[in-house]
Order: sequence, then C-alpha cells, then structure tokens
Amino acid sequence: MQLRETLAMMLRDKAHWARLADGLAIAVVASLPWSTSATGILSILWLIAVIPTLDGAELRRVLCTPAGGLPILLCLLALAGMLWAAGVPLAERLDGIKSYLKFLAIPLLIVQFQRSGQAAMAMKAFLISCGVLLLLSWVLFAMPRLPWAWTSRGGRVGVPVKDYISQSSEFTACAMLLMGLAWATWRERQRAFAIALALLALAFVLNILWISISRTALVAIPVLVLLFAVRHLPWKATAGLLMTGVVVAALAWWFAPEMRDNVTGLWSEVRDFDPGAAPTRAGERIEFWKKSIGFIADAPLIGHGTGSIRDQFRHTVEGQSGMAGVASSNPHNQTLAVAIQLGLAGAAVLIALWIAHVLLFRGEGLIAWAGTAIVVQNIVSSLFNSHLFDFTQGWGYVLGVGIAGGALLRSRDQAVAAGAAANP
Repeated sequence: MQLRETLAMMLRDKAHWARLADGLAIAVVASLPWSTSATGILSILWLIAVIPTLDGAELRRVLCTPAGGLPILLCLLALAGMLWAAGVPLAERLDGIKSYLKFLAIPLLIVQFQRSGQAAMAMKAFLISCGVLLLLSWVLFAMPRLPWAWTSRGGRVGVPVKDYISQSSEFTACAMLLMGLAWATWRERQRAFAIALALLALAFVLNILWISISRTALVAIPVLVLLFAVRHLPWKATAGLLMTGVVVAALAWWFAPEMRDNVTGLWSEVRDFDPGAAPTRAGERIEFWKKSIGFIADAPLIGHGTGSIRDQFRHTVEGQSGMAGVASSNPHNQTLAVAIQLGLAGAAVLIALWIAHVLLFRGEGLIAWAGTAIVVQNIVSSLFNSHLFDFTQGWGYVLGVGIAGGALLRSRDQAVAAGAAANP
C-alpha cells in the first residue's frame, strides 16, 4: 500500500518528471553519435517524460514565436500534403511524413530548457560522446589491422559507427562548439585551458580532413570559421585564425591525398557530367537537381504531396541509363526536397524557419554561438544534402536548436529579472 502511494505521488510530481526528462534529453544527445536505435528509443522515453511537465501558458508563448511555431507549421503542412499526394503509395506517404515529425520536438525542447538549467550538461554530454568517438576513430585509423568487425564502415577505416557523412557532420559541430569555448575561456584569462580546447577542436578538424572526409564538411568548415571570426574576434586575431586555417589546409593538401583527390575529383565530375554515364557524387546531384526543378515547375504552389519524391523520379527513369536512370528518393538539397512535396509554400516555410532560428541566436555568448553554428552548418550542408530529413543530422538540428534556444531564452529571462530586481 505504501509503495503504491509512493509511486502515485511520484507520478503526480512534476519536479520528478522534469528531472527525468532532463536526464533523458541528455541521454538522447549522448547517444546520437553512436546509435540510431538508442536515439530513437530514448527520444520516445523523453517525450513520455516531458509531456507531464509542460505548462500550457509556456508552451503557447513558445508556439507563438517564429522559432517555435514554424516547425509546427511545416509539420502541419506536410500532414496536409498527404491528402494531395495522388497516386503515391500509402507506405511512401507515411515514410515522407516521418521525415517531418522530429520538428515537433523543437518547441518542446525550448520550453523544457527555458525552465531547466541542464543545457550545459547536454553540451558536455555531446562533446564527451563525440570525444570518445574521435579517440576510437584515430586508434582504428592508426591500427587498421585490429581484428574488430567495426574497424571499417562503408569501406572507411576510422569510421566505426554510422557513416563518414554523419561523423564529419558531428565533428564539425564539435569543432565549432570548442572554438566558442576556447574563446570564452581565453577571455577569462584561462590561457592554458583555452589552448587545450583549441587543439581538441583542431583534432576534430584533422579527423575530417584525413579520415571522415566529406565534401560538404569541407565547404561548411571555412564558412563557419569565417563567421566565428567576424562575430567574435578583433582583426588581429581574425588574421591569425585565417592564417592558421590556410596552413592547415595546405598541409592537408600535401599530406592527405584522399582529401585532395576528393576536391580535385569534384571538378572532374562536374566537367565530365553525362546523364547516361556511371553515377558520380557530383553528377548525381546535378541530374537530381535538374529533374527536381522540373517537378516543382509542374506543381509550383503546393507540390506533389508528402512522400512523392520517389514517385516523381520513378516517372522519369523509364528507358534511361546511368545517372538519368536512378529513381532517387532524395534530391540531395533540402529546399528542393520540401518544394517537390509541398511546393513553394513549403519552401517558404522552410526558409522562414531557418531565418527565425538564425535570428533567435543573434547576440553574444557561447549559447548564441552554439545555436548559430548549428543553424548555419545545416543551411550550408542542406545545399548539397537533405540533412533535415536524415536521422543523425536532422535530430542534431532539432536537439541543438531546441536545447540552445531554451537555454538562451532562460538566460535572457534571468537578465531581465536581475535588471528588475536592481531597479525596483
């Protein structure tokens, strides 16, 4: 009887559920670099735990903001898009809507971490988790003959879990976060710690250049470094950072032949593009983008419906060979992926969502930089991939924006409260 009453009290205790939700959110963040299954299971448990903690007034306030409301609007538009996906099999419509559902977590995370003080712990969990993966990656790269089944994933030594695109994306985010931490500690005159953080950031970047080589990351990193310099550094420090970047790039060009071949191969793939030829990464993108623009022109306003991408490509591959004969389910561009399904209306909501999240993180401080880096990285990578629809990158965006957004609003609320207390 006493045990039953204790359990009943715990179920009614919002503080208990809040602590549980915080712990599960941190666990989701820590699991993301390693396992899609663990992340999926933990995210469901997190949702169950966070719902009893929600306050209706707080949730309405977040939903009335562009940062919290636009993800919901995009989901609702995708849900409605299932109705006009004429001729698309139900399984493909359901698979299409699954790509959008994760966006529902953004306002919930904002509400949770606007109330919770555990955002820093979530950030540490992500860095530690990726740090362990970084160490394992370098060990496997240095000792490729180790008798482990996971020393190579997709033919890449040093990519023990998931794939090189996911690993490079996560390591890019870690490098940018560590740069922000290094600058913050440097300004606090903790010089030795700042240098250690900068060197750790460099270790993540070098892994991308030597091991988890991704063309998308090679574009995103210079953009983010330049943005960091413009946003935070005086001109002398900016010059020093850019010179360091040039030196690292030059060394990588000479001592990382696979990275060099990736870059030079891009130009040859574009130059020699032939729709009927054997598939190449750049060639497939060119072909998919050309076809996608045609699909959008056929239904410009509201698109062909949710889950219709594969169906549209299927209609264009009959009698074709090479890259022209690939019935893709992914146009490798986030805006095109939304516009094919939901038209220019959906694309406008997506772009507005990105703008709203960039504006949310305007201002100074580590939290603002972390959120900005996550959003800008996604915008850049989404030029060449549909990363919001991919599991790891999509959940990385949702968790990053939700947790950092809630933490930033919390800090602003505390600043307002402190100002009001100082000036009664």
